[in-house]
Amino acid sequence: MNNIIRFNPFGGELTRFDPFWDVDDMFNRFMMRPMLREGVEVAPQIKMDVKEADGKYLVNAEIPGVNKDDIHVTIDGNRVSISAEVKQEKEEKEGERVIRCERNYGMASRSFSLADEVDQSQVQAKYNNGVLELTLPKKPGATRKEISIS
Repeated sequence: MNNIIRFNPFGGELTRFDPFWDVDDMFNRFMMRPMLREGVEVAPQIKMDVKEADGKYLVNAEIPGVNKDDIHVTIDGNRVSISAEVKQEKEEKEGERVIRCERNYGMASRSFSLADEVDQSQVQAKYNNGVLELTLPKKPGATRKEISIS
């Protein structure tokens, strides 16, 4: 009976039947498939890289399809928040129908904390080709002290 092969519509390939497959595998197969989430709107996401070099933090955040006037960055001590409004242009021509739309629209936001406070007076921000580049210098005089445990 081990040679029974069935079609798996979620993986797109032939798989061997296993009546004792793992519960996590079941969750991944059935609950996390994009096919089952079709029709549910997913908020746009901001993907980013944060690096530390020469007394400053360098942040590259991908925010494609956004006008730079719709991006807002706020800094409070060591807390950085980035938000953007991704707008959808509704242009439908007569006799045209949308078959599939995979681009996300709405508000996107991302907040994170850094190890050191940021010198807000020296912050630089550039937005080019869908990437927000932030240069966040560390606040002078802010030093970390390691506490010894007795």
